[in-house]
Amino acid sequence: MLAQPQDERDRDSSLRFAIGTEASASDVARFSARFGCRVSEGYGLSEGVLRINRTPDSPPDSLGLPVAGVDVRVMNEETGQECPRVERDERGRLLNAEAAIGQMVALGKASAFEGYYDNPGAQAERVRGDDFWTGDLAYRDADGFFYFAGRSSDWLRVDSENFSTVPVERLLERWPDITVALVYAVPDPRTGDQVMCTVQMRPGVAFDPDALTRFLDEQPDLGTKWRPRFVRVVDEVPTTGNSKSAKILLRRAAWQTSDPVFCRSGAETAYRPLDQEGRERLEKEFAQHGRTAFLPAPR
Repeated sequence: MLAQPQDERDRDSSLRFAIGTEASASDVARFSARFGCRVSEGYGLSEGVLRINRTPDSPPDSLGLPVAGVDVRVMNEETGQECPRVERDERGRLLNAEAAIGQMVALGKASAFEGYYDNPGAQAERVRGDDFWTGDLAYRDADGFFYFAGRSSDWLRVDSENFSTVPVERLLERWPDITVALVYAVPDPRTGDQVMCTVQMRPGVAFDPDALTRFLDEQPDLGTKWRPRFVRVVDEVPTTGNSKSAKILLRRAAWQTSDPVFCRSGAETAYRPLDQEGRERLEKEFAQHGRTAFLPAPR
């Protein structure tokens, strides 16, 4: 709805209250201002195991706290230990994201889930002993509030640094010209991942690569590895049958698309159009390092 052109009748409707899930703080603020209503934002699972709701003292960009006293923790999947609370610097940048971000787990709540029909693999992934593993990434602050950090697939490793896509998306969506920003991993020619984003611009606004560079330069909490290497510009982001963003399609295509794609080289911050010559250079670089199998398929 936010991607649609504004109308003078937007605040004239009978809408007073809206319930959403996983909207960013900026989306909630924009929706509330545009339609003159209150938005109740929360986190829940279709499996019905747990809910996390905002409280009056919840920080603006947090999910809040678990409902009904459910013991929810952020766990390191490799060690099985609870992750430490997040630490921030004076600008709000996450200092220990790699250690603090883990999977949300509802301890002792596996019995609340009846199970997936004819899908033992998914069942084993979520139900581990008495606990239910949500598949969603999060971190907690010193006061115990939860912050959504994406799906378990929304995890990148750039130059040996692990981080989630969600904080990068939230940062990009501060740019007033963008209505939707989706961030995901694409393969690096040598090792690991590179950051790519797909953006849907505000109606009537053309993408300006220099303006994006200036905007990113001004963000004090931009992580050292967060700046996207590739930017794809679309008229409308692809969605699944239940209206969720279809990141898997974007990740699979990477820069092999007929949509405009912009990229930057190395430590440069300026974006330039990615033309056919640039794509061929990428292919050669992948071949030089024996990673041709990781290249996205041409479309």
